[in-house]
Amino acid sequence: MRIATMFGRTLREAPAEAEQIAHQLALRAGLVRALGPGSYALLPLGLAAARRIEAIMREELNRIGAQELRTPIVQPAALWEQSGRSVHYGPQMLRLADRGERPLVVAPAHEEAIAALANREIGSYRQLPALVYQIHTKYRDEIRTRGGLMRAREFTMLDAYSLDADDAGLDVVYARVAAAFERIFERCGVRFVAVAAGTGEIGVRESREYMALSPGGEDRLAICARCGYAANVEYYEVGREEGEGGREERGGAVPPVEGVATPGAATIADLAAFLGVPESATAKAVFFDTPERGLLFAVIRGDLTVSEAKLRAVAAVSELRPASAEQIAAAGAVAGYASPVGLEGVFVVADRSVAAAGGLVAGANRPGYHLRNVLLGRDWQAAVVADIAEVRAGDPCGRCGAPLALEQGVELGHIFKLGTRYTEVLGTTYLDEQGTARPIVMGSYSIGVERLLQVVLEQHHDERGIVWPVAVAPADVHIVALGKGEAPRSEAARLYEELLAAGLRPLLDDRDETAGVKFNDADLIGLPLRLVVGERLLASGEVELKPRQGEATRVPRDGVVAAIEEFLRYPAQGRR
Repeated sequence: MRIATMFGRTLREAPAEAEQIAHQLALRAGLVRALGPGSYALLPLGLAAARRIEAIMREELNRIGAQELRTPIVQPAALWEQSGRSVHYGPQMLRLADRGERPLVVAPAHEEAIAALANREIGSYRQLPALVYQIHTKYRDEIRTRGGLMRAREFTMLDAYSLDADDAGLDVVYARVAAAFERIFERCGVRFVAVAAGTGEIGVRESREYMALSPGGEDRLAICARCGYAANVEYYEVGREEGEGGREERGGAVPPVEGVATPGAATIADLAAFLGVPESATAKAVFFDTPERGLLFAVIRGDLTVSEAKLRAVAAVSELRPASAEQIAAAGAVAGYASPVGLEGVFVVADRSVAAAGGLVAGANRPGYHLRNVLLGRDWQAAVVADIAEVRAGDPCGRCGAPLALEQGVELGHIFKLGTRYTEVLGTTYLDEQGTARPIVMGSYSIGVERLLQVVLEQHHDERGIVWPVAVAPADVHIVALGKGEAPRSEAARLYEELLAAGLRPLLDDRDETAGVKFNDADLIGLPLRLVVGERLLASGEVELKPRQGEATRVPRDGVVAAIEEFLRYPAQGRR
C-alpha cells in the first residue's frame, strides 16, 4: 500500500467519543471509522490486520482437522422459534420478512443453522465425529454500543461446532479446540486468562471464557491467587461464611417469629441501625418481573447483592425487569417491608446465605414492621435455593478458601459443551450401531475477530502509538523517503517493488510531507520495522532499519531484503 493513495488517513487527535486507548488508536491510525452507533467500517489497514488474525485462526483450526464452511446470516425465523432462542435474544435479534412475508432473522449466532445442516448431512455414527467452522458476520442489536470494536452491532466471529455421538467424544474435542484457541491468542501476542463461565443464552453444560485483563473491560473476574482458579463473577460460587443469623450461636433452635415495630426503617441500612444488628442478620427482598414466571421474589442476606446473571440462570428466565409497585402490592407484599412470609402464588428464590444463616430479621409485609427469627423452611418456603449472590473482593475462594481478587476483563472467546440442547429440539439425530436414532452431541466455540484486534492494540502500544506484534501487523515494514530531491523518492519506490516481489508486505509513505510528520505517522501506525531512505544514506549505499521499539541500524542497500526477513523471523532480537 502507498500512503499517498491509501483509503483512510491518520488523525492527530482522537474523536471525543473514543474513551478507551485502543479505540483511540484504531481511529487515529486509520484502521476503522464509525458509520453510526456500534457500526464500524474496517479501512484497508484495519482489514489487513483482521485478515492476519483470520489466517492464524484458519491455520490452527485446520491443524486439528476442522473443516471450513459458510452458513447464511439471514435465516428462517422458524428455526429460532423451534429452538426457543427467538424469545431469549428478544430485541437483540434483527427481524425482517422477505417479499413473500416469510419471517426471517439476521442471525446473532449459528447453532440452529449447524444443527439443521447436520440433520440433512449426517445419518450414521460412521460420519461422526465432525468438526466444522466459519469466520463470518453476525449482527446483534446491542442496546449499549461502546468501546469501539469491543461491542459493535455487526462483527466478524470465528465460530466452530463439534458434532459427536456421545459426551465422551465431546469432552475430547472440547479439549482440542481449547488448546487451539490458546495457540491463537498466543500467536496474536495477547495475554489472557481462561475462566469458568455460565452458559448464557446458548449453552447447557460446561463453558469457559477467555478473558484479557483490561481496566476498561465490561466483565468482572474473580481470581484466586493461591490455587489459580478464576471465573466470571456472574457465575463464581464462593465459600462464603454463614454470617450472623439467629441460629443461637449455631447450636440451638431458632426462637419463634416475633413482630417488632420498625418505623421509618425501609432500607437494610436503616433496619440494621434501628435494631442494633449487623446487616448480615437481615434478609433482603428483591422483586423482579419476568416473562416466564411473572413476579419473582429473590431473598438474600442483607449484606449481599443479588447477581442478576445467576438469578436468571437458576430461575430459568430470559429477562429480569424491575417489578412495579402494583405487582408487589397484588402479591400481598409491601415495598420496604417485604418478605415471603405469608405470601402465596409467588415464585421465590433464596440465596444459600439465607439457608445457612438461620433466623433472620425480615419484613412483615406491613408498613413500619419487621419480623425477628424468620427461618427458611419453617416460616416460609423457596422454590429454589441456590447461590445468587454477587462475588465481593475478599470473599473466600470456593476451592481453597483464600481471599479472592476482582479484576476487569474483556471477553475474547467462549467455548461451550452444548450437549443435545439444540439437536433434540430440532430433531437432529444419527443412527447408532444398533440402528437406534440418537441426538447428536454438540459443542460450540467462538472468538470475535474485531474484539481480538482491539485487545491487541490495548496490550501493544506506547505513548507514540501502536506497537504491532509481527504476526498480526497489517504490513511488515514502513518505508519512509526523506529529502527534497527525486533520488530518495525513486529509490523508496524501487525498494517497495523489490519487497513486494520478495513476498513481503511494505507500506510506502510517498507523501510530500516533512520528516517529522512521516516519522510521527510511522510511530502511530506502529509497524514492526521502519525503513528510511535518504540522500546521505544513498550516498553511502545504505538504508536505515529501525524496529518500532528498538535502535536504528544501517544495513547495505543490497542486504535489505535479507535483513527484514531475518527480523520478521526472529523479532524478539530487535523488538523486545
